[in-house]
Amino acid sequence: MAGWALDLGTTNSGVARWDEDAGQPQLVELPEICRRPWGTDPLEAPRLVPSAVHLLERPGLLDRLGTWRPIARRFFLGHTALIGRKALDRNRDAAHPAFVPAFKPALAYESLRPLARVGRRGVTAREAARAFLRELLREVKSTTGHRIRDLVVTSPVSAFETYRAEVQGILRRLGVRRLRFLDEPVAAALGYGLSLSRERLVLVVDIGGGTMHVVLVRLSPRGSMAGEAQVLAKQARPLGGHAVDGWVLMSVCEEMAYPLLDSSDDEDTRFWRRVMLAEACRVKEAVFFDESAIFRVTPPGLLSLGDRRRPGSGVVTVTRDRLGEILTERGFYRALEHCLEEVFDADSAPARVEDVEEVLLVGGSTLLPGVFGLLEKRFERRRLRAWQPFEAVAYGAASFAADHMSQLDFIVHDYAFVTHHPKTGEAQHTVIVPRGTRFPTRLDLWKRQVVPTCALGEPEHIFKLVICEVARSDGHERRFVWDAAGDLHKVGGTGGGERQVVVPLNEASPTLGYLDPPHQPGDRRPRLEIAFGVNAERWLVATVRDLLSGKSLLDAEAVVRLM
Repeated sequence: MAGWALDLGTTNSGVARWDEDAGQPQLVELPEICRRPWGTDPLEAPRLVPSAVHLLERPGLLDRLGTWRPIARRFFLGHTALIGRKALDRNRDAAHPAFVPAFKPALAYESLRPLARVGRRGVTAREAARAFLRELLREVKSTTGHRIRDLVVTSPVSAFETYRAEVQGILRRLGVRRLRFLDEPVAAALGYGLSLSRERLVLVVDIGGGTMHVVLVRLSPRGSMAGEAQVLAKQARPLGGHAVDGWVLMSVCEEMAYPLLDSSDDEDTRFWRRVMLAEACRVKEAVFFDESAIFRVTPPGLLSLGDRRRPGSGVVTVTRDRLGEILTERGFYRALEHCLEEVFDADSAPARVEDVEEVLLVGGSTLLPGVFGLLEKRFERRRLRAWQPFEAVAYGAASFAADHMSQLDFIVHDYAFVTHHPKTGEAQHTVIVPRGTRFPTRLDLWKRQVVPTCALGEPEHIFKLVICEVARSDGHERRFVWDAAGDLHKVGGTGGGERQVVVPLNEASPTLGYLDPPHQPGDRRPRLEIAFGVNAERWLVATVRDLLSGKSLLDAEAVVRLM
């Protein structure tokens, strides 16, 4: 099976491969260790594997034999650790000394730093990474029947060569014969459907569980073939989803009048903090889509205090607006703006904002309220690609692994113009560029003769068409989209149904021509011939001819830029 790829993340990891039948990359579902595929996760990323490890404290004979190098390169005998969801479940009630919730940051800089303990022996970041990767490859073999021998691994542009050397050494020991690294910006670009047959200036905004990265890169055909991006500028802040969970918890506890201890040697206190942080994360993600969510965990002791405890309540509702206030108060948006300013606004900045062709959003925390709107205000909606922040890097790596890098430029959403039913006034959408269309197209990809509506019963002097972006479900795949008000929606996938999100793109300037003489009400003869196409820069271009006067109103002129 060609096209295996691994996105090794700090919080979650994804294994992907190229599906020849479907003609696209897909995440490999590993039901024993991935996030709960049967759960009610509002973000719905069940095929990702939490990058957590719990080392076996009492390995059996078969487990120990499986770690012998000559065997490890050829067979997966026994186990060395629990990983993914199993590791998290094992440590849900109490964190054990053998548990490593995250190893990637230490692997990049301090691979020999102990992160856990098995008995009296310390477990280094290198050993934790080896155990995780070994069990991950073992699970792929068990689930799919394929032992991975050829693998592409994504790598942060900030990673030193020591990180790649560590990963390479581990995977070589595990029998991977051909290993290639791919810079994450290149992977993200491919995952979002950009072909790299020409040079592009791309900004990657990556906000995950622990960090916020803003990286400006130049992607070129030669560099991309080698899996490399030219980094022009980058900025980072130690802010991400985990910090936001803590802020939400602090806000909830303040409203409950419950004292929250940051650290404690008491295991019960640490347990309740973990439980409440998990609930804060659930509530945070719920208000991505709903106006409010109830914090369902009541800490011990609150109910027994009854009316003696004032102010506060044992039941707290968190709203989307309140989450936005928390992010503002804690400086989250300010940190993102500072990153952008330091990349673009300095005297020595390598590029201007208007030079950026694409802005790629990566990481689940890019879905936080206000993030899309902040970036849209600075870069415009037409340049933002944000619909698959969890999968883009893994998908791109699978495309690279299978050498499908030059066949990806296509239109992602449907594009339509709006008309209204003459009797009911209900909006109707006529699709002129269907999703999946590869570009550039003919100038007359869509061509019709139309009759002006004269909606008010008056002669029509101006010909207007409002062009809309229509995002809707595509099979079982889930995508994230933002409506005109900046609210997040999920289309497709579990709970997404057949929902569609319509966003007008040119409401401020819908005029496509002036009719001279005006078109008269009741005249049902076609008056205009309209043709739409898509040029090489993804602009919808319109050609409009007045059939009555013979005049050309528009000649392949750009109207809106498509996604």
